[in-house]
Formats: sequence, C-alpha cells, structure tokens
Amino acid sequence: MATRTSSPPGSRSSSTSRTKAGSSTRSRSTSKRPSSKAPAKARTRTAARRPAPRAVRNGPGPVARTFGAFGHAVASVWLAVAHALGAVARSVGRSARDLDPEHRRDGVGLFLIGLALVVAAAVWWQPPGGFMDFVREVVSGSVGKVGWLVPFVFLYVGFRTLRDPEHNGPAGRQVIGWSAFALGSLGIVHIANGNPQPEVGDASALQEAGGAIGFVMSSLLLDLVRTSYVVVPLLGLLAFFGLLIITATPLYRVPDRLASVRDQLLGRHPVAVPDAQADEKTQPVRTRRRKGLDEVDPEMGDPAYDSPVLPDRELKKRRKALAASTSDEGADVGIDLFADAPTAVTPVVDDAPTGDVEPPPHTPLPQRVEQLQLSGDFAYTLPDGAVLKPGSPHKARSKASDAVVERLSGVLDEFGIDAQITGYTRGPTVTRYEIELGVGVKVEKILGVQRNISYAVGSDDVRILSPIPGKSAVGVEIPNVDKEIVSLGDVLRSNAARNDHHPMVAGLGKDVEGGFVVANMAKMPHLLVAGATGSGKSSFINSLITSILMRSTPDEVRMIMVDPKRVELNNYEGVPHLITPIITNPKKAAEALAWVCREMDMRYDDLANFGFRHIDDFNKAVRAGKVEVPPGSERQLSPYPYLLVIVDELADLMMVAPRDVEDSVVRITQLARAAGIHLVLATQRPSVDVVTGLIKANVPSRLAFATSSLADSRVILDQPGAEKLVGQGDGLFLPMGASKAIRVQGSWVTEAEIHQVVKHCKQQLEPTYVEDVTAPQASKRELDDDIGDDMDLVIQAIELVVSTQFGSTSMLQRKLRVGFAKAGRLMDILESRGVVGPSEGSKARDVLVKPDELDSVIATLEGES
Repeated sequence: MATRTSSPPGSRSSSTSRTKAGSSTRSRSTSKRPSSKAPAKARTRTAARRPAPRAVRNGPGPVARTFGAFGHAVASVWLAVAHALGAVARSVGRSARDLDPEHRRDGVGLFLIGLALVVAAAVWWQPPGGFMDFVREVVSGSVGKVGWLVPFVFLYVGFRTLRDPEHNGPAGRQVIGWSAFALGSLGIVHIANGNPQPEVGDASALQEAGGAIGFVMSSLLLDLVRTSYVVVPLLGLLAFFGLLIITATPLYRVPDRLASVRDQLLGRHPVAVPDAQADEKTQPVRTRRRKGLDEVDPEMGDPAYDSPVLPDRELKKRRKALAASTSDEGADVGIDLFADAPTAVTPVVDDAPTGDVEPPPHTPLPQRVEQLQLSGDFAYTLPDGAVLKPGSPHKARSKASDAVVERLSGVLDEFGIDAQITGYTRGPTVTRYEIELGVGVKVEKILGVQRNISYAVGSDDVRILSPIPGKSAVGVEIPNVDKEIVSLGDVLRSNAARNDHHPMVAGLGKDVEGGFVVANMAKMPHLLVAGATGSGKSSFINSLITSILMRSTPDEVRMIMVDPKRVELNNYEGVPHLITPIITNPKKAAEALAWVCREMDMRYDDLANFGFRHIDDFNKAVRAGKVEVPPGSERQLSPYPYLLVIVDELADLMMVAPRDVEDSVVRITQLARAAGIHLVLATQRPSVDVVTGLIKANVPSRLAFATSSLADSRVILDQPGAEKLVGQGDGLFLPMGASKAIRVQGSWVTEAEIHQVVKHCKQQLEPTYVEDVTAPQASKRELDDDIGDDMDLVIQAIELVVSTQFGSTSMLQRKLRVGFAKAGRLMDILESRGVVGPSEGSKARDVLVKPDELDSVIATLEGES
C-alpha cells in the first residue's frame, strides 16, 4: 500500500497530486462510456481539434497580494465592467447586422451629417474646449488650410447617401474615389503653398499648406521625380480619376455629362442626338433613328419563329454560370442586374433638328384627314428614366428558402421517394425547387404527395411543374415568405428593354428565376388579361400604359382607352398619345371599336395600293421617300402610328352590346396585325359568355392573374394553374406560340410616378383628338318593306320606348294600336338602330338610349331616310 506524503494544504505538490487523482478518476469513469466504440481516427481528429488547456494561476494575484481584500474588490469590479461593456458592444454589433440595408444607409448618412456639424463648429467658429480643440487639430493637421471645406464634403456625402443610395454604388467605390481625389488635390495645394517642411514638435507649417496628407503625397513624388512640373500634372490626374469614380462617369461619357449639366443650368430640355459609335450596352432608349429606318426590308415579313418575349441576356449568362459552376451548393450565383444602368436620355422624334431646340408651344397640332398622324417638325422629349424609382434588390438565396429545402427533403424521405433536391431559383414572389428523380421513379409519385408538401411548408398555394420546361426535373413552386417589390423602372432599365428600341416594348415584371420579362406588344399581336378583383390586373394595365409613355412619342403610338369603371384610367386623361378622350360609356366604346375597324380597312387599302404587306415596311418606305402618290393626287403621305386599344373591362361592354362588341373585336383581332392595330382586353370575369370562343381563337397571347376557380383558369389559359396563384401581381403569361405559361410577378408603378410621367407628357404637347371616333354611325340597313315609308310610326315607337324606358312588343301593340307582326317589326328596327338590346325571351328588352339622347337618335333616323 502506497504511503501518502504529507504536504502543506496550499502547496503546489498537494494541488498537483489532487489534479492527477482527479484526472485518473475521470479517465476511469470515461473509459466505461460507450463513446469508446467510435473509430480511432475520429477520436484522433477530435483530440487534434481540442484546444490546449490554459495555464491556471494558483494563489493570489499581484493585485490581491498588494492591496489585499480591497484589491480583490477592485479586480472584481473591473472584470464586471469589462464584461458588461463587451456584452453591450457585441449586442450593438449584432443589432447593426440585423438591421435592414436601408436603415444602415440611413444611419451612415445621418452620422456623416452629424460629423459635418461637429467639424464645422470646430473649424469655423473655433469654440474653446478640449474636444473641439482636438477635432480642430486633427482636421487642420490632416488637410491643412483646406479644412474649412471638410464640413461641406461630409454634408454632401451624407445627403447623397440619404437621398439616392442606389446611385452611389458600393461603399468601397466611394471610399476609393474620395481618397484619390483628396490625395491629388491636397498634394497640389501643398506644392502651391511652397512645399513647407515640418519642424520637430511644430506642425504649424503643415496647417498653412496641404496638411500631413498633402506633405506625404507631394514629398513622395518630389523625391522620385525631382520636379514639380511633372508632379503637379500627376496629382491632377489622380484627383480627376477620383472625381470620375465618385460620379460613376466613364471617361468617354464626360462630354455628354457636361452637356447635360449645361442644359440644366440654362433651363433647357435635353435633346438626344444619335450616336452610331456608342456601345449598345450604354446606349439610351432613343426613337429618333433606329436600325434600318431608311432601308426597306426586301422580305417584307416577320422573321420565322419570332416570339413577343424579349430575351434577357443577363439571365442567360446566369444560367450558363450556374450550369458550369462547380462551387458549393447554394452559392450566390446571382448577377446584379441593377448595376451600371445609364440614365435614359430623352429621345426626339424623326426628322427633328439636331441643334438646341426649344420645347413646342402648348397648342394643338393640325389634324390630318387621310391618316392618323402628328406633324413631325418639332422636338418631343421622353420622360427621364429617373422618374421611376428602383425596387427591392434581388436575393438569390435566403434562410427561409433553405428551410423549405429541408422540409421538402423530409417529405421525400418519409414517403420513400428516390429523389433529391438539386437546387432552387428564387423569384420575387415564389421560389422554384428542382427535384430530380431516381431511375425507375414515376413523376406521379411527386404529384401524389402535393398535399403533403403543402402541409409541410404551410402553404396552400403550391404548384408543381412536371417537368420544368427545358430541364429533366420536376419543379415545385412555393410562395416566398419575404416577397420582393418589382419596380417598373428596374424592368425598363434592364438590358432586355434597353437593347430593343421598338416603341411598343412594355415591361411585364420578373419571372421565377429573377430575370426581367419584357414583351413587344406588336408581336403578340393581341393580349387577353383576366383575373379576380385584387389580383393585380389594374397594376399591369398601369405598367403597360406607363411603359408606352416612357418609350414612345405620340406620332409613333396612339391609344384608345376604354374604362367603363370610370376610375381606373382617369390618371391618363389629356396625354398627347390619345386620339379620343377616355371612353366610359359602353355604347360609345362599341362605336369606337367600329371606328377602329374602319381605320383598319383604310390602312389595308393603302398597303394594297402601294404594294406592301406590313405597316412597318410602308412606314420605312415613306420615311425613305420611296413611295410616290398617283399623278394628280394632292395627298401627302406620312407614316402610320401604331394604334393600341385598351379595354379595361370587357364584361361591361359584352353586357350592353354583346353582338356589336364581339363582331368588332373578332374582326380587329383577325385582320389588324399587319395594319399596326393591337388590342388589350382585360376582364375580371373570364366566363364563356364574356370571353367567347371567337374572341379566344383570335387572341393568341394570354395573361392570367389569380382566378377564383379552376373553370376560369381553363377559360383564359386553356389549362389549370391560375387558381393556384397567390395574387398581388402573381400571374401566368402565355405568349403567342408558347406551350407552357411563364410565371411572372407583375411590375409595380406608384400613383406618384404615373402623375410625374403624365405631367411631363402633357407639358410637351396637347392631345389632338379625332372627332368621329365615338360618333354613332347610321346603319346601312334600309327600312322594312312591310312598314314602308311610315316614318312617323317608327318615331312614335322610339319616343314611347325611350320615354318609358320599357322595351316591350306588347306595349307597342297596345299603345300604337298595331298588330303583333308590325310591332315585332318595329322592335327589330329599334334594335338595328341601337335603341333597344337583343331579345331575351319573354323578358322586356333593355333600352340603350337615355331620354336626353332622344333628339339625336330621331335626327339620325330622319337623316337616314
């Protein structure tokens, strides 16, 4: 039996023996644990990662040995204060990281403004005090006699950060730019003041020149070059380079920026001059001279396999990078589509003078008789792209999406489905998760667990694509918890919109992969929009009209707006693109559609007479002067504008005059594509009595927002899917020629942005209306032979029906004392003249004429006879 050696209680040997005994006891106790079954390599790696034990001081410390109990108290208080300050600093840092980027930028801007106030007080007014003296010495010693400008610099940077943080770009770029500008300018200031050298313990000489920064910069270059005639230009180039970085201006864009600043100072409207040598990526949207404007297309037709959806080149690059990437799963492969978007320069119309042109006076232009066209001898500037504000930045990955991946994997494991989630693409509203199936696994297994997936992710709006178009994978689309706002300004500033200069290009929104969706309305050629109330239909109409106003001039695109609800489109009243005031009466809307048919016939007559197949070829030939009128004709040819007809509520028109509206719509959609006339029909009730079979057959492009039932989705898209949308702009876009619908989050434009765009257009020009657009047209049908020339009887029937507002054949039989056959003939005549509606069985007919319109109807009838 071993004998224990006695030692003092506080000695090191005693503590060491107790430590060894404790460690041997722990080793014996841990040897019985089941963790010993772990592999030896794993235990070795664990031991290698374990940190080395820290040395433990035994006995009292130096403070305790010196001051006794009082030293212990002081040390405890100091440690408590240090731990508290550290915890507060760590919590503040975590809170700052948890703030939104907008709040962080606001904090930086306000901090710079506060710093500007402190520096201004210290340098300008020089109040006494230790802190103010310290600030004044730091500023004067660093930048010298330029210190009085430092508050202005802080104030400018702070206000710029608060006002337009997106335009500033990354913070690192601003730091580099301001550093280069300060080094160059302070070096020049120091050399200009005689290049003084500091003395030991005295820095007053530096404070009267460029400060310590200017001294270091100038001395370094002077020691290398030995002459100020070379150093000063080098410092000037450095300062100029910093200024270019601050303003984000490439060197070749400096003349354009100076010209725009000059125009702003002189109060002139900027006029864009075409630059054929400019890069397409930085070329602004311009409508003055486009490619092939003076060249006639020899083929005269649309290119084969042409789609109305414009390709997003940045999205293609992102897909290629994602396919070729071998990095970790879930890496951020997104591309910043908002960077380097140049400010749109407002274009001018064709044949405008290239010099400084004053805006035209606010007087109506002369109306042409043969064609619907404005005069082209004035400058019309488009609204500035800065009017439309940017939206939320795109996120390629989020914690919520990663959590959904784990839940989807759990569902697949629970039901024993051999499949794995290979990735996801995050859109503004929904995220598409890609699932690849194993060998021999049916796609129906994924479809069979759709309800279980909805239960796992806690959302009823789960949509499954089997397969994803262009991929051998099944897609599961799940709404995002954190949605993004898609701004119309971001869509119109995208490369897809800037690379196409067609005036009918409109921004739709973003797809599931985060790419911008931009479509050419002239290639659709007609669009049918449907969705329940609150699904985003009106927001899309606003985005469409605003896109046209932002990109086209009144002699390129003219519009007819039909708004039976009277409140949706009244913001656009008075824009020069309108050819008639906004139509709110359904009966006048039917007459406007009939006028469009006549306009279409007139355009086709010109195409046939001059030997062209499309209105674009006719316009190119007219601009090139290659179309000659017959001898003896006094007609002056001018290009035809595109005509866009927007009907905000088709159901209301179909209730009032279904036969006339359907006939006009079907005829326009069948024939008007080559004439440059395009329809946008919107309705919130996509039933078969509103969207008839003839209308569906002739409107190839569809846009469906959230519908209330599966039947409505089948009516608008001929396939299910719209009933699973989440609303608020979430839609399915089925362009002409596509077999699968594209899921799109519609772009958003605010009322304030619409007001600014409309105000700019109204200031440029007043609208020129065509008077006979909504004028009632007399029917070519003659009076019935059984009634003969008895006009008095017909007028009495009209007065009776309109005054009583009751269209009944039996009433005419009693009041006019005629037989049933003649009363029925009278009612047919009233129907042909638009006085009453069609027959609805035994019910009385709807009266379409109000009592105050009776005189005009009778006058029209008498003029017909």
